[in-house]
Amino acid sequence: MACALTVSGCVSTAIPKTPSIALFTSLPIVWPERPDFRGLFSIDAPPHWALVALRRYGTLQPLDTLIKPTGARANSRSTMARSNLLVMAQPRPLSPQENVALDNWVRGGGHVLLFADPMLTAESIFSLGDRRRPQDVVLLSPILTRWGLELQFDEDQASGERLVDWDGAKLPVNLPGRFALAGSGSNCRLLADGLGARCTIGKGRVLALADAALLEDRPADAAQDNAATFEQLLLAASSEN
Repeated sequence: MACALTVSGCVSTAIPKTPSIALFTSLPIVWPERPDFRGLFSIDAPPHWALVALRRYGTLQPLDTLIKPTGARANSRSTMARSNLLVMAQPRPLSPQENVALDNWVRGGGHVLLFADPMLTAESIFSLGDRRRPQDVVLLSPILTRWGLELQFDEDQASGERLVDWDGAKLPVNLPGRFALAGSGSNCRLLADGLGARCTIGKGRVLALADAALLEDRPADAAQDNAATFEQLLLAASSEN
């Protein structure tokens, strides 16, 4: 069986030939930031590099919610039921029902790649309080605690983007958080001095990063490097180890 070398060891690359990926994010990856509705459909602006990478990696399903409406005819209320991997990139706060649906989906065998940034540094054209603005401070304490993690933030750290080593790749970070293990029963291990964590949750897996600077829109040369790192993370999150 083929494997990829990562900070957590050799991980299996036995993933579906065409993975089904669900994307749940407040970042302007699928829809770019535009001051008016017409700008969303402009053919002049190229797609976000991360959107291109996701579509190259598998079949993409953007999500607005993690649960289906009450009364929907389905075997599961989860919107991730047919997905192999859920990418949560600086998501909005989850409702109690979404927390339950997400936890059940992961414990049943789902895989999550989570970008949880406690202090988002990406610029936005929308002002504070505008619902179109990306989530500035991630608020996921209930599900992180459930999975045995605590997200911490050092307010005294220096600002400014820097590169850190991640499995031989260069990962950009800016005012990152740090994960700590929460509870005696945590089945997680910390990576890169707490910048990341890999958890086994029931039959499922979670790969979490405490920063989202990687996903900022960038010029073509920098985007190419970030895309390679992003695809490496997608592969690691999809693995069974």
